[in-house]
Amino acid sequence: MLLDPVAAYDRVAPVYARLAEERRAYLKAVERLIAAEIPAGSRTLLDVGAGDGARARRIAEAAGLRDLVLLEPSPAMRSYCPLEATFWAMRAEDLGRQAGSFDVITCLWNVLGHIFPSAARVEVMRQFGRLASASGRIFIDVNHRYNARHYGAVATAVRLLRDRISPGEGNGDVTVTWHVGGQHCATTGHVFTQREFERLAQSAGLRVEKRFFVDYASGVTRRRSWEGNLLYVLRPAGQDE
Repeated sequence: MLLDPVAAYDRVAPVYARLAEERRAYLKAVERLIAAEIPAGSRTLLDVGAGDGARARRIAEAAGLRDLVLLEPSPAMRSYCPLEATFWAMRAEDLGRQAGSFDVITCLWNVLGHIFPSAARVEVMRQFGRLASASGRIFIDVNHRYNARHYGAVATAVRLLRDRISPGEGNGDVTVTWHVGGQHCATTGHVFTQREFERLAQSAGLRVEKRFFVDYASGVTRRRSWEGNLLYVLRPAGQDE
């Protein structure tokens, strides 16, 4: 049975730190890239889908950010978060009811892929733009559907062929499964193409400032898109240079 993503993360919370450790090289590489791209003088960070808050805290410490807001809808995940943070106990889809201004907004480890449908992703990203400060940056990394280095050449070729023959929003929909306490825990997810994500960003009123291709196993920054997942640095389209 497929669980709602929030219910799934309630189940996963006790082993989340172990799952993160298994992808340590990738996660830490993304954090380093983000910290290097945060403008000097930034003070505030909103992490959307914060999990246990460990990554947001490391990014904040590396960049000297003093105010940390963690959006995390899972009560079990929030129980593992640092007490010194401010919590928004809500789904990303409900960001429209929040006010604020943030120098850094992060949405990491394919959190965007747990938001359905595509129109909801656009609206969430539009809210990121609304909440970004005048010089703010938005950082999003997503699983790349054509990451042949991770998924393998055959599986990637099948995906490319399907997208060409029968394009559709649901082509990137996948089942995400974890093993928790000897049992399977499964929920819905979505993996993105570069073109798809950049169209979402444009529809949300965001522009791509930089993109990185990060190897999901080693964390090495690659030159070609098919060698890694996608990490984006975004800004609101009307924001001053």
